[in-house]
Amino acid sequence: MSLPNPAELISQMAKSLTAHLQHRAISEPRFIGIRTGGVWVAQALLEELGSDAPLGTLDVSFYRDDFSQNGLHPQVRPSALPFEIEGQHLVLIDDVLMSGRTIRAAMNELFDYGRPASVTLVCLLDLDAGELPISPDVVGATLSLQPHQRVKLSGPTPLELELQDLAL
Repeated sequence: MSLPNPAELISQMAKSLTAHLQHRAISEPRFIGIRTGGVWVAQALLEELGSDAPLGTLDVSFYRDDFSQNGLHPQVRPSALPFEIEGQHLVLIDDVLMSGRTIRAAMNELFDYGRPASVTLVCLLDLDAGELPISPDVVGATLSLQPHQRVKLSGPTPLELELQDLAL
């Protein structure tokens, strides 16, 4: 299986996001990337859009439902939201949507800051393996992986995707 080119996906996503926001009459969305890969994707997307909008970052580690099982990752950093959440139209960006648990954790954290007017979910890849009924509004590509495969995003510049085989 060959993986798509992230730069091409970002370009396609920028067009889709612009159309989505115009359709919903959203003129000043607030962009939030989920650490770490989602922040990289958000930065590339904002650059492709030619936007200098501030970028919020979320680290959802404390909000994950598997926190008590997995413990704290050593690179946890605080979330930084340089704007109000209450009543805002948010664009929440992540790199890979797999189970939906990271997005659920992000939504829980966002609602601790206030109640947004709307949340548009943008993901570079949808692995179509959802445990939760969550799907992106804008997606770069949908992939079906074998149970022993994973996709790793590296970045931030350039963004690169790597298919990893855990069975080896």
